[in-house]
Amino acid sequence: MAAWNAEDHQDADRGSQQSTAQRQSTITCPACGHQQTEIMPTNACLFFYACAACKRMLRPKAGDCCVFCSYGTARCPSMS
Repeated sequence: MAAWNAEDHQDADRGSQQSTAQRQSTITCPACGHQQTEIMPTNACLFFYACAACKRMLRPKAGDCCVFCSYGTARCPSMS
C-alpha cells in the first residue's frame, strides 16, 4: 500500500474553502518533530504516512483508526 503524498492528491478532493479548512490537520512526526499540514480524506482512514523530512513511515497508535488521530492536530472526519 502506498503512503499518502499530499502533492499527488491536492486536486483529487476539492471542496469549498470552509470545508477544506475544517479537514486540515497538522501531522507531527514523533521521530524528528517535523510538522506538515495535510488535508484529511473524507472517504477513508489514512493508515500510512511518510514524514517529508526523515521519511519515517508513520502508522496509527494502538486504538486509533488513522495517523491523523494519532499524530494530527485534528481527528479524522470519521472520528469527529
